[in-house]
Amino acid sequence: MIKITGMVALAIGLLLAPSWQSQEIWRDACIQRCIAQPLIGDPEVQRQEIVSLEREAARAIQLNNGTYFQRIYSDDFAGTLSHGQQVNKTQWIDVIQSPAVKYESFNASEINVRVFQETAVATCLWSSRSIIKGQHVSVQIRAVHVYVDTPRGWHVVFGQTTNLPPDVQQPL
Repeated sequence: MIKITGMVALAIGLLLAPSWQSQEIWRDACIQRCIAQPLIGDPEVQRQEIVSLEREAARAIQLNNGTYFQRIYSDDFAGTLSHGQQVNKTQWIDVIQSPAVKYESFNASEINVRVFQETAVATCLWSSRSIIKGQHVSVQIRAVHVYVDTPRGWHVVFGQTTNLPPDVQQPL
C-alpha cells in the first residue's frame, strides 16, 4: 500500500509540476515589470503629502525648531530670504533657530501644489505674529518651494520668500 500511495503522489507531483513552473515564470515576469517600470505615485496622494510637509514646516518655524529642516531640506538646498539674502541649508536652519525672533503664531495657508513626476512646486502664504527686539510684528510672506522625490521621500531643493506689502496683506 505504501508503494502505491508513493507512486500516486509521484504521479500527481509530475502532473502538477508544469503548472508550478508556469506560476514561477509568471511571478518572475511580474517582478521584472515592477523593477523595469515602477508605479508612478498617485498625484493626489503626493500633493497631500507636500501640503502636510508645508504645514509641518510652518509649525517648525513657529517652534524655532531646525530638526524638521535637517530632515526635509536637501544638503544642496539653495534659498532666498524675503529681503534678498541667499542662504544654504545650514544658514536657513540658523535663521529658523535664531533666538532673536519669538513667534506667537506662524501659519501656512493657501497652499497650492503642482506635481510634475518626481518634482513638485508648492506655493503658500505664510502669516506670522512675532516679537523681534521687544516689538510685536505681523508679517505675510509668499513662499515657493521646489521639492524632488527621492528614494528617502520628498526633499526641498529650493525656496524663495517674498514679503507682501501692507496694501495686499490679508487680515491675520
